[in-house]
Amino acid sequence: MKTLDKIPTGKIERAGKLLTTGLKVGANYVAYYGEKLVNSSLTKDKLNENNAEDIYDGLKTLKGSALKVAQMLSMDKSVMPQAYVDKFSLAQFSVPALSAPLVRKTFKKYLGKYPEDVFDEFSADAANAASIGQVHLATKDHKKLAVKIQYPGVAESISSDLALVKPFAISLFNLKGNDFDRYFKEVETKLLEETDYVLELKQSIEISKACAHIKGLRFPQYYPALSSQKILTMDWMEGEHLAEFTSHNTDKILANKIGQALWNFYMFQIHELRQVHADPHPGNFLVDNDANLIPIDFGCVKVIPLDFYTPYFALLDPISINNPALFLEKMYELEIIRTDDAQADIDYFVDLFHKLLSLFTKPFHQTEFDFSNPQFFASIASLGEELTQDKRLRKMNGNRGSKHLLYMNRTFFGLYSLLNDLKAKINTTEYSALAKLPV
Repeated sequence: MKTLDKIPTGKIERAGKLLTTGLKVGANYVAYYGEKLVNSSLTKDKLNENNAEDIYDGLKTLKGSALKVAQMLSMDKSVMPQAYVDKFSLAQFSVPALSAPLVRKTFKKYLGKYPEDVFDEFSADAANAASIGQVHLATKDHKKLAVKIQYPGVAESISSDLALVKPFAISLFNLKGNDFDRYFKEVETKLLEETDYVLELKQSIEISKACAHIKGLRFPQYYPALSSQKILTMDWMEGEHLAEFTSHNTDKILANKIGQALWNFYMFQIHELRQVHADPHPGNFLVDNDANLIPIDFGCVKVIPLDFYTPYFALLDPISINNPALFLEKMYELEIIRTDDAQADIDYFVDLFHKLLSLFTKPFHQTEFDFSNPQFFASIASLGEELTQDKRLRKMNGNRGSKHLLYMNRTFFGLYSLLNDLKAKINTTEYSALAKLPV
């Protein structure tokens, strides 16, 4: 794969790249509708493939938050066309890497020495490259190490990237007033945290130590002396990415073992640590030869405040969902329903979220849940389609819900998606005793 000698970092330069990508997409639409005039049976499959390719090709050279958005979108299998899912999923661990000279320059800037002065051996070619940084194999004192190097200018471009997409998001989600700034601020804060490798080092050590007792999990050791603001060094862990494992695995017992470890990992973090690995995509997990799950990236960790945790997880209980007064109370606490809402809007949102939660909380309502169940995910896809067609919802002010819903919902959506990829059947009661869900 071709390497990059430079990443656009200036606002004008990055905006120009996005504009060029937009023009390509526009040309694809013109070509599609031209063909449609002579072939009425033409589907949008080819259009989706061309658009996905052009958008991804534009984003992969920008890296940073632009590519991170593509990575997040690739998990939305129930709504996005498959062509986008397939192409955007490459952002998880397979994008053009920095060239060797740029790697040396970046390493010297942020660790004060060149790689060859720090390690016994250092591979100039990246083993993996993603949206924020890339990983190199190194050795020191006969130990294999993974050295993650952040792309230059990523942190500095986040605010300008979000400013570019803000007008489109306001239009797409019908955001009104100034209240929407809190959602953008939440996303900006989390993205900036992902560029702080000192913070990631701290989070990695703390969570891996706290979760080390969970059966079926393994964690690398981290090396503060070989890390800095933009460089993170840990043990090199042998294994394949979770997506690679699920693409060929046919052993149901192994799938269930890995799925159970994944479920327990998340439930323990949420209910015991009150913070959670909030970026559950396949590129952040390895599977070793003994079917152990290895989390390898703690850049995005969401702290769960108690005043959000209590109403959010109280709604896992069917008693709360099916008690109208209690359900309404939690909707207010989660800021989904507001004090200035008309009664007709309150009734509408109560009905909508009752339908949503009755479906999404099903795994918690039984001792075992089979995430290979096609009916469950077909119901999610069907509901998603129904909501996109709901004209009333599209007209409603999109400024709804606590800002904490953004990353908590993303976490559960990603977790469900990974368990579906595994086709795992899991015991949902493990670690549930840690969940204190006051009503």
